[in-house]
Amino acid sequence: MNDTREDDAPIGDPMIDFESAFDDAPFRLSDYRIEDLVTLILFWALILVVFAQFFSRYVMGDSIGWTEEIARYLLIGVGFMGSVMAARNGSHIMVEFFYHYMPAWQALLLERLVNLVSLSFYIAMAWVTYQLASRTSSLMVSIDLPKSIIYFTVCGAFVLMAFRTVQRLYLKYRDRTNDA
Repeated sequence: MNDTREDDAPIGDPMIDFESAFDDAPFRLSDYRIEDLVTLILFWALILVVFAQFFSRYVMGDSIGWTEEIARYLLIGVGFMGSVMAARNGSHIMVEFFYHYMPAWQALLLERLVNLVSLSFYIAMAWVTYQLASRTSSLMVSIDLPKSIIYFTVCGAFVLMAFRTVQRLYLKYRDRTNDA
């Protein structure tokens, strides 16, 4: 007797899915924006600072004092600028499971609601971080730079997230009305 049911979905080869993840699309410079470059620069600066910290601590025997704090701030910058990239592409984490089992009109309504809530969140957080940055006058511990630089960077990232979300939604709904 066969233990499998006939209505079960066929199990595919997992290597096909694995290999498809490495299919390379042709490189087009037009796919990238300024936030991609800023994120790349921050990421490489983070790599260099962490390497300097590792090298000075484990090879030289005496770590550089400012590297830990600067690495933390660079990581914050990479995270928030990466969020701008995700907002531009519409690739923030979401639960797509429900969209597949809803009627089309319900999925469209939920998508618009989620986009509106996301946009509202970005604008609210930009305002909050601007207020926080304006009130912060303390300096970083290891170097004489104001901590407000970090908060203004986060504020700028939220503003860019809101801008890129509006831009993505405009292009998406403009294309939908052109197709109709």
